[in-house]
Amino acid sequence: MIRFVNEHRDRFGVELICQVLRPAVRGFFTSRGYRAAVGRAPSARQLQDDLLVPEIARLHAENYGVYGRRKMHALMRRQGWDIGRDQTDAS
Repeated sequence: MIRFVNEHRDRFGVELICQVLRPAVRGFFTSRGYRAAVGRAPSARQLQDDLLVPEIARLHAENYGVYGRRKMHALMRRQGWDIGRDQTDAS
């Protein structure tokens, strides 16, 4: 959601985007919540995901792009990554 607001805030403004999307999108935050989220340091999960995404993409490409979630999870575990299946979506 933050990325969406960042991409469109110059055209529409943060307050308007949040005001329009809040009733339409369950869990969408207010403009105050957006500003708090932008100023926050990245979480441990986000930092780990930033390392995982290129590695998953590389391994997926090495296996001809045919590995699904189950095989990618097993491969990542064999490579020494301690991650759950939800983090190995190869798409």
